[in-house]
Amino acid sequence: MRNLLLPLIAAGLFSACNMSTSTSENTEVATYFDQTGRDDAWTGGARRIPVETPLGTFHVWTKRVGNNPTLKVLLLHGGPGATHEYFESADSYFPGAGIEYYYYDQLGSGNSDNPEDTALWNIERFVSEVEQVRIALGLDASNFVLMGHSWGGILAMEYALAHQEHLKGLIISNMVASAPEYNRYAQEVLGPQLPPDVLVEIKALEAQGAYTSERYLGLITENYYPEHVLRRPLDAWPEPVNRSFAKLNYPLYLYMQGPSEFGIVGQATLRNWDRTADLPRITVPTLAVGAEFDTMDPEGMRAIAEGVQNGRFLFCPGGGHMAMYDAADTYYPGIISFLKGL
Repeated sequence: MRNLLLPLIAAGLFSACNMSTSTSENTEVATYFDQTGRDDAWTGGARRIPVETPLGTFHVWTKRVGNNPTLKVLLLHGGPGATHEYFESADSYFPGAGIEYYYYDQLGSGNSDNPEDTALWNIERFVSEVEQVRIALGLDASNFVLMGHSWGGILAMEYALAHQEHLKGLIISNMVASAPEYNRYAQEVLGPQLPPDVLVEIKALEAQGAYTSERYLGLITENYYPEHVLRRPLDAWPEPVNRSFAKLNYPLYLYMQGPSEFGIVGQATLRNWDRTADLPRITVPTLAVGAEFDTMDPEGMRAIAEGVQNGRFLFCPGGGHMAMYDAADTYYPGIISFLKGL
């Protein structure tokens, strides 16, 4: 009889443990989707935030996903002039990890107002905008993580240098700390990897200053982008990326970044940007993310992690500039691990 009872007792204990685990998981899920006291619940988390600028008040669009009082990630898209939409791959990873996150279209982009005035397209004004968005969303050092990709990484670094007292953590994704270094890598390392005839034609067009010509942009898009921006054939690029890039505010992009991702060229205002010497001033926990085939040197991204006071580096083998897609199984678990460790 005793031998019969032991398996039953063990089975009962196993069942109780499973019930306890299941109850805990259900409670966490319920908490994550709890909308109690949320003013934005009736809009699905979306809201338009007023932003004061030297040219008056404009509105920017944000959208909250989830609920976590101790971990809130504000996503800064690239470009400048792209949209939040290319971050939508986060929907497959962040909710399951219980991370509250915010989509956000910067002024001049996507669902936000577009004043169409170059007087507003400068780093200081964008930093001021992010700070106003932070205040409006109620984010602070107990929960606020800023995650910037590409141009968003520049903006995230600049914000940290101005306002890091409000940050719990910082993520700089697929961006180096120096535009001249970005250009050097594109011209001296990645350019020579192009087919020789393509590179010769690109150089000839650059010598003519034909950076915005249909031929120049076509050569870059067809030969450079599938190798270094997003490592898939162009006709297989993810729908959120295509949707975002189709809405690119090209005048803004051209003004600050230049005509393409093949370096920052011409008179683009970011061409001389360099914060390498200022990295030691960043003291908050920082994750720098780089990818093997990125448009910028992943070792330059490692240098960010080594340059700040409290840095970590995440390397994505096989990934390009849009590593959240072509290296997602490394990219998101690495970011989630960093976030959970804050």
